[in-house]
Amino acid sequence: MTSDSLKKTILNQQTLADLPSHIDRPTYDRSQLKAGIVHIGVGGFHRAHQAVYCNELLKNPGSEQWAVCGIGLLENNRGLRDILVKQDYLYSLVVRHPNGQIDNKVIGSMIDFIFAPDNKQIVIDKLVHSDTKIVSLTITEGGYNVHPATGELDVENSDVVHDITHPNDPKTAFGYIAAALKVRKDQGMKAFTVQSCDNIQHNGAVTRKMLLSFTALQDAKHPDRELSQWIAEHVQFPNAMVDRITPVTTKADIDYVAQNFGLTDEWPITCESFSQWVIEDNFSDGRPNWDNVGAQFVPDVTPFEKMKIRLLNAGHSVLGLLGSIHGYATIDETISDKDFAKYLRAFMDLEVTPLLDELEGIDLNQYKDTLIERFANPNIKDSLARICSESSAKLPKFLIATINENLAVNRDCSLAVLVIATWCLYSDKQVNQAQSQLDIQDAMQTELAEYAHKTATDPLAFLKLSSLFGDLINQPAFSLLYNDAIKSLYAQNSNIKNIMHNTLLQKGLTVAVETK
Repeated sequence: MTSDSLKKTILNQQTLADLPSHIDRPTYDRSQLKAGIVHIGVGGFHRAHQAVYCNELLKNPGSEQWAVCGIGLLENNRGLRDILVKQDYLYSLVVRHPNGQIDNKVIGSMIDFIFAPDNKQIVIDKLVHSDTKIVSLTITEGGYNVHPATGELDVENSDVVHDITHPNDPKTAFGYIAAALKVRKDQGMKAFTVQSCDNIQHNGAVTRKMLLSFTALQDAKHPDRELSQWIAEHVQFPNAMVDRITPVTTKADIDYVAQNFGLTDEWPITCESFSQWVIEDNFSDGRPNWDNVGAQFVPDVTPFEKMKIRLLNAGHSVLGLLGSIHGYATIDETISDKDFAKYLRAFMDLEVTPLLDELEGIDLNQYKDTLIERFANPNIKDSLARICSESSAKLPKFLIATINENLAVNRDCSLAVLVIATWCLYSDKQVNQAQSQLDIQDAMQTELAEYAHKTATDPLAFLKLSSLFGDLINQPAFSLLYNDAIKSLYAQNSNIKNIMHNTLLQKGLTVAVETK
């Protein structure tokens, strides 16, 4: 096949006109766009969420300055870069509703992608460029380099150490951002906004704290920089709550697009129909009118993000760990089992809801009903392996924080305790009840396994990983429940569903909770 004929079979600017009429596509002139947003960490979630809000906004005249330039910092972003370049940065989005309805779209808000390992200076120059008003991030929890026990910058991380010592040769997102802000400061330019789009409570405040700590260490090493104070005075870090379930792309997704779009997209995105973005209206140099296309600007995002992290994200982890041990593969498969649905709803109702703030306009029961419906969407095959990946970065925020709050007010947390004990079994045996191998992906996998392996002789061994669990081992109200859970999980021929059932019985729950 010649290069010309290949161009006619793949999704790109030239072939947009060949798409079937029912497929939503960019109605704006992409040649007139400017990248006011530079986004670091172009994964599936960004392309299903922020980039989609930008795509819808760009359909409105006067918004041409709010297109996106993607940045890939890691070597494993090379393949994505090659695909996006070939497709003129266009990609397909398949939105799957619970009732089976499918919305087919092509997203055009990304107009460039820079691959940092090829040329770091080009990335810095792009961040410095006057068109860049916002630098946004989806770098996962681990990318913020927060020490899980102290909540401070992890100064032992090798890349952080490198960037502190070599500020003009960055490896981390903070290293690139600091290098660009240094140039802006020196040239008398306005600061850009740094906007986290990750599932982290107070994500803007966390980003600010880590960046200021990072640049303070750089300043101490290189006194001529004097950057940290300037950032504190000029750079805004709006907190935001983001929400849209976005499974990993599969071959079936690629095949679906080829059949229904009539063109090849080598990396399409599939997501659920639900989408939410609540943002504090706090920007350094202007912002897009995302509120015109479904986002919500608020003075304080705290109660919204706590609700989402403690119910949705923690709920995912509950289903992910318990379901993995049972032998399920996806979220919808797990929640369709009434025993798991009952357990999850009891966890949300009894151990999370009492800790949440009141939210004007939010009916928590309806929100939880909607979560169950979203998890049960049979058209979104969200793998439990993805949900459980990097649990060491997720669970301290999603689940352990809830445990600690309940312990502080002497409230029972046995449902969450079983999840932590199951995480120990998951990390130790690394197989499900049918002895099939689990796909475990975690930066702390070796350390988790090391502590979990000692459980046979020391039931509380896993809790001695204090960087994750803090002082939980010394909390009798927790450790006694944990010890009982471990005993049940490690018993010969143990069955996770029976253990879940018994845990619910101890809560006085004997019938399934209604889920709509």
